[in-house]
Amino acid sequence: MPIPQRSHRTVALAAVTLALTATSAADARVTKITFQTSTNVPNSGPVGPYVEWRGVAEGEIDPFDRRNAVITDIELAPRNANGKVTYATQFTLLMPVDMGKAGGILMQLIPNRGNNANPYGTDLIFAYGQVLLNVAWQGDIPITGTTGSLGINVPRATGVVGPVWDRFIGPSGLQVTIDDIATRPLATMDTTQARLISFASESPEGVKADVVEIPSADFAFASCSAANPFPGTPSATQLCIRGGFDSQRGYELVRLAKDPYVLGVGEAAMRDVSSFFRYAAADDFGTANPVAGRIQHALNFGNSQSGRLGKHFLNNGFNEDDSGTVGRIVFDGMNPNIAGMMGSFNIRFAIPGDIAEMYDPGANGTLWWEDYADPVRGGQPWGFLTRCRMTNTCPKIMETYGGAEMWYSHGSPGITGTLGSEDLPLPANVRRYYHAGTAHGGGTPSWNLAARSTNPLRHINNPNGQRETNRALHVAMIEWVRNGTLPPPSAYPRVSDGTLVPANSAALGWPAIPGSPTPDGVMNPVLNYDYGPGFSNSLGSGVISKVPPPILGVIASLAPKVDADGNEVAGLRSLLHRMPLSTYTGWNPIQSGPLAGREQSLAGGSIPFPRTAAERLALGDPRLSIVERYGSLGNYLFQANKVAKSLVAQRLLLPSDATMLVNTMKTQMTNGGVLPLLP
Repeated sequence: MPIPQRSHRTVALAAVTLALTATSAADARVTKITFQTSTNVPNSGPVGPYVEWRGVAEGEIDPFDRRNAVITDIELAPRNANGKVTYATQFTLLMPVDMGKAGGILMQLIPNRGNNANPYGTDLIFAYGQVLLNVAWQGDIPITGTTGSLGINVPRATGVVGPVWDRFIGPSGLQVTIDDIATRPLATMDTTQARLISFASESPEGVKADVVEIPSADFAFASCSAANPFPGTPSATQLCIRGGFDSQRGYELVRLAKDPYVLGVGEAAMRDVSSFFRYAAADDFGTANPVAGRIQHALNFGNSQSGRLGKHFLNNGFNEDDSGTVGRIVFDGMNPNIAGMMGSFNIRFAIPGDIAEMYDPGANGTLWWEDYADPVRGGQPWGFLTRCRMTNTCPKIMETYGGAEMWYSHGSPGITGTLGSEDLPLPANVRRYYHAGTAHGGGTPSWNLAARSTNPLRHINNPNGQRETNRALHVAMIEWVRNGTLPPPSAYPRVSDGTLVPANSAALGWPAIPGSPTPDGVMNPVLNYDYGPGFSNSLGSGVISKVPPPILGVIASLAPKVDADGNEVAGLRSLLHRMPLSTYTGWNPIQSGPLAGREQSLAGGSIPFPRTAAERLALGDPRLSIVERYGSLGNYLFQANKVAKSLVAQRLLLPSDATMLVNTMKTQMTNGGVLPLLP
């Protein structure tokens, strides 16, 4: 298929080694802050009530500044009369009404797909007098109003045309909607300029079975219905196929798109707005920064997609702000949470909301903190901290994640490198905490014994939580940044001690639990793609010219070893995990369709223990029953109290959360009758 190309600037690593020359104060910056709405937030604590502002920040960035040179297509973006590239982004600012009582900490929470989130609860925010800032960054979510999700307006590289892929797994009916069409508009409706295939199945390694090439005359960019059959009515947002789609097959479309967003501007906007509220007194029009002079430290938290954005932000050098001061840091501490990889954030025609599906960028290069020369994919030594070390702007890091980030979103090469044979060193400013036996983000801790799954292909949901541990770690981060108090030591599975192993039953030590799926063939492995010469693996940025990208091989992807119960043995183990009532997995297979047997997107599972020895024997379950383990409810609660106190002493559980968990446990187990009251 002919693919028209426009010349582009290759993202070169040499660009980041340019001399660190100062820029004038008139360079790129936030130029205007508009506060639009306010909401009063009651707080009876010592800091007093809060107010949440919602507004818009307008700014401009210099396309020729070394700190912005990494932005893909920045040289193709339109410029204002000052020769700068402009943006407008929405933000929210939650602050004490009396800033004289504030605790000096700005906490920037990266929105996830435009949505605000407070992962810690307002009690912790209020207790430390923190200021919470959310700044929109995702360029394919534009500003739409003064309520709802936060949006940002970034420029487009108008006139640029290039190839993109779309995948439809198990569609049905006569037509499908091309979901990303607003981000990647159709450049031509001529199907001879496109390619469509279908396939019966696809392995985790990308091997397709029963591939059928669909002739260009048999599909159309059109809307079809029973009353308006193929070729239907031309439509730039829908795909129609002669005879309709088969829900038992997958489909892969390669087409031409036009006018890509300059997505990296969103990261520059997040940098500049965060820096404004940390350092600036007022904007160019005299609007005062309401937290000016009250911020001593700035922290950054990103959850899932936004945690991946945080890693990419740091890797691309955005933690040095775009001011007249060389090496001025934006964030002193960062916590990328449940973020196993990077993502599609500074790539031409990228979809920032995508994660770890076939061909998706994000695990194609840097996944590690320390400089590492990738022996499989080549390139110079590189790590997430390489660029910030050049300008002395590296923050303190807490990396927190769980099982789904190992099984689905490519976490293990960040620990072992691409050969899977060694433990890569962690820098002194990085702590890694792996939440053993948890799904994506963790569940709500529950001591209600659920019924076993009746589907031998799938687990029930996993209740093992992460939130309470992360709240304690957040307090440790505050103390680390404020006072230099070292946080708890890193805890995660490793190759060197045999707790990170190949993802199969034999290596893991997986028990033969009747009526339950096994982990064999479930892992979503890292694939080695060739995206073309315009793409930088190290930076995770640039232009993808090979569509779909050829798969050059499979990168070693390991999983945490388990005990005789199927529970993971390494990492941070929650109160529930230390006093288990089930096997808690970070994986859960897809039941049917073209991807059957593979890991479902970020899913985890649970397999309850038998309640009694009689039930265990009847099921043929190799795991001890709950009664055999703990004897009575009184004994269980006694042991759990000891474990909870130990976790508090290790600074892995706050005293208030320990009390809450033990009370929840007592109530649920008493009402549920899981254990007899007495031995």
